[in-house]
Amino acid sequence: MTTANAAMLEQIKSGQGFIAALDQSGGSTPKALKGYGIGEDAFSNDEEMFGLIHAMRSRIVTSPCFTGEKVIGAILFERTMDGEADGTSVPALLWQRGVVPFLKVDKGLEDEADGVQLMKANPGLDGLCQRAVAKGVFGTKMRSVVNLANPMGVKAIVEQQFAEAARIAAHGLVPIIEPEVNIKSAERDAADRLLLDELLAALDAWDGAPVMLKLSLPTEPGLFQPLVDHPKVLRVVALSGGFARPEACVELAKNPGIIASFSRALLEDLRHQMSDEEFNASLGGAIDDIHAASVA
Repeated sequence: MTTANAAMLEQIKSGQGFIAALDQSGGSTPKALKGYGIGEDAFSNDEEMFGLIHAMRSRIVTSPCFTGEKVIGAILFERTMDGEADGTSVPALLWQRGVVPFLKVDKGLEDEADGVQLMKANPGLDGLCQRAVAKGVFGTKMRSVVNLANPMGVKAIVEQQFAEAARIAAHGLVPIIEPEVNIKSAERDAADRLLLDELLAALDAWDGAPVMLKLSLPTEPGLFQPLVDHPKVLRVVALSGGFARPEACVELAKNPGIIASFSRALLEDLRHQMSDEEFNASLGGAIDDIHAASVA
């Protein structure tokens, strides 16, 4: 393990903070830009759209408040990993600030079957992992979704996540496994429990280095404590899943040992039209709120 990787590992394992999710991809980018105050009339093709979202992310990661003191990691979209901010490669810039870089590696979701949405096939994963390692990235993130408490579906999701995690870990990267339970599901609590059982079984069979888990906050506070305490889990992080920041922070604080990995709940008050002073104050306030809930 390189010196940088050992330092990154320590930051993720012991850092008192949260992981920022800055990984909106093609499908969710127009929505993210709209929330930021940029309408679809501001761009006429994908290149222009991605240029605008890159400018937003650059503004975030170069903000004075975006440092490893409270933000211990950040998940990037592939184009962000390949881009620059302040003339420096984004992963390198993040690590200069004490923020550990991760990369979103999944290619989106399949249509629902057995109450879940598996990840699409990802034949280019190994090449992407090699590029990520060369850029100084520490780990990856991949998302699938549980909509119903279907035992067969939940089992399939966990099996796919761990199979892909093995491919990722072979490159020396730390995989974040994200089987998101839809917080709007009528079967959410039952799905949480099925997922917990399947994750524990998969972890017991896992023979690689520790992995990370990114999960929806459980209906029953503390339900995922066995995962937080598991020796093969480096860190459990939570997605906001559609909760607004105040609610997401309240729910998070009920689950000791789980830290945030919020996207919308982190960025929801930021606007393109803000002055730098307003932008930094708004982002700093959001970081303070989410940090407090993560270390509660």
